[in-house]
Amino acid sequence: MAIQNITMPQLGESVTEGTIEKWLVKPGDTVKKYDPLAEVVTDKVNAEIPSSFEGVITELLAEEGQTLPVGAIVCSVEIAGDSELPPPPPPKKSAVSTAILNAGVQKKQETQQTQQTTTATVASQKTVRKDKVRYSPAVLRLAQEYEIALDQITGTGEGGRITRKDLMKLIETGNVPTAIDEAPPAVDTAVPQSAPVATALTSQENTKPATSVQPIQAGDIEIPVTKVRRAIANNMVRSVHEVPHAWMMMEIDVTDLVAYRDSIKTEFKQKEGFNITYFAFFVKAVAQALKEFPMMNSMWAEDKIIQKHDINISIAVATDDALFVPVIKHADEKSIKGIAKEIHELAVKVRAGKLTMDDISGGTFTVNNTGAFGSVQSMGIINYPQAAILQVESIVKKPVVLPGGMFAARDIVNLCLSLDHRILDGLVCGKFLNRVKEILENTNKSSTSVY
Repeated sequence: MAIQNITMPQLGESVTEGTIEKWLVKPGDTVKKYDPLAEVVTDKVNAEIPSSFEGVITELLAEEGQTLPVGAIVCSVEIAGDSELPPPPPPKKSAVSTAILNAGVQKKQETQQTQQTTTATVASQKTVRKDKVRYSPAVLRLAQEYEIALDQITGTGEGGRITRKDLMKLIETGNVPTAIDEAPPAVDTAVPQSAPVATALTSQENTKPATSVQPIQAGDIEIPVTKVRRAIANNMVRSVHEVPHAWMMMEIDVTDLVAYRDSIKTEFKQKEGFNITYFAFFVKAVAQALKEFPMMNSMWAEDKIIQKHDINISIAVATDDALFVPVIKHADEKSIKGIAKEIHELAVKVRAGKLTMDDISGGTFTVNNTGAFGSVQSMGIINYPQAAILQVESIVKKPVVLPGGMFAARDIVNLCLSLDHRILDGLVCGKFLNRVKEILENTNKSSTSVY
């Protein structure tokens, strides 16, 4: 018999950790390959960890509610068959290897004597260098934002390392240790100290007041933060802290588009069985413009910018207590009818809780239908690590001055673009939005087919 470990899988693009929501097995249970072992929540999707082996669960190494990085061991499985394999033969010793071995023994004896005389010195150095520790960028950002004294915290990570989960638990309980009249601890961090954006963010964060938990009063209602809501919050905080957002808005006359869609919507619904929405026209126009301006379809990767080949449009779909971002793959290759069908199917999956990993992975640009809620102007938070997000606002009637000085009521929509200023500048974004505007303002019955 042999013991094999099951690790936290990569559950989506840019996903670095997952939270064990519920164990579906216990020690002693027999499982087959691909059987679900646990339900996991990430900032992208709810999923299950499948078994990679057939055997018996020997130990659960993670607790429900515990957040683990991708690759961390979550449980172990005892499998049959490996014990029957003969052990590998020992390596043959050559004259060279024997000499090396003898030299190693002599060196070890000398080292033992040296270690005995330096143990006290090492112990004292550890005390002196107690404040010389290494923190992850996520821990540093939270510590700066909430003014947390990291040297006053005992971490639960490997070797006593302070994890983001440790800080989030302190923040949620309000028991945040802060430094009083003390110099900040020296830190080693992978974040380059010379980066101007990081420096600007740090200086802004240090001016924020300490966060305090307000007391519960009569009539107040406490709403527990769900794992999905916590994952959404963490992803939004990451985007705001790591991405220098800039914004641009453009007003577009979609009078002809509205007339065209209204003229075909009843017949289309009877024929196809789902609605032809305005949003499908917008997604198609964006996909076409992305093909012409591929820099908009890019991602930041620290030492390089990755310009994505496939145009996969993420669309935001909300439920009562969560927000999901499924993906329309190869949107530039689909007709308006094909996009409308996929929007309908993905929305049904979201509300039924049946999204798969394939449904939410691979997005390269996000389009958000904020106009469905009556919004006319908004600034979206970028869906990390994408370069931009486009908010499609509500279509409203407005008086417009036509050529010749005449006034007319026209259907107007605002498109609001949030962009990652590390990747994109105003020139390319302006050209991109102008191209989307041109496509939409020329969408009509005579020039556009939904098929």
